Amino acid sequence: MSTGTQLTSPSKVWMRIFALVYEPFLWLGELAGMRNRRRGLLRNARGRVVEIGAGTGLNIAHYPDDIELVLTEPDASMRRKLIRRLQRNGRRDARIVDAPAERLPFPDASVDTVVSTLVLCTVDDPQRTLREVARVLRPDGQLLFVEHVRANSRFLAAYQDLMFRPWRGFAGGCCCNRPTLKLMRDCGFTVTADDGVWRGMPAIVHPIVVGRATLL
Repeated sequence: MSTGTQLTSPSKVWMRIFALVYEPFLWLGELAGMRNRRRGLLRNARGRVVEIGAGTGLNIAHYPDDIELVLTEPDASMRRKLIRRLQRNGRRDARIVDAPAERLPFPDASVDTVVSTLVLCTVDDPQRTLREVARVLRPDGQLLFVEHVRANSRFLAAYQDLMFRPWRGFAGGCCCNRPTLKLMRDCGFTVTADDGVWRGMPAIVHPIVVGRATLL
């Protein structure tokens, strides 16, 4: 299946609805382990941190206090929820930027940590996004990620291919069968990752990878 480049985006009307149902839909998956994965991953964030596709802000509570936090989110409905979560968590020093992951408005080599959690499945152009991440990272920078990916199981991968279009239409543009680790490596990243299962969610998004990518 396509990696997602030049795919038609979901309608603005559905994205407003999706922003409302996003957290209730993820609720069981968060309780069944995703929240702990976020916490374990984000304790390693350092320096100037840019989170791409921050959504409604489910990562905010897990960031260390001693970082400079910038959150990018191109969807207006998600940004409204993101603003409220920042206020509830007392992160008034964090900055929100209206920008897609494919066009990050930051200088070259200006970021220590980029964070992507369940985002690289959704961007229209994952290769361009990863090139942008590589551009803004400092030489010793890191990409921290939790992403669901194409299944290794032939049966489950075939099911992901079958459900690709209806799932993408429902899930805010999510591509359930994207080979994200391969895309990272093809874009020059050295990747260290652990496989896992996103329990509490539909089977087509069960396969996940959690890890760190660098350009060294």
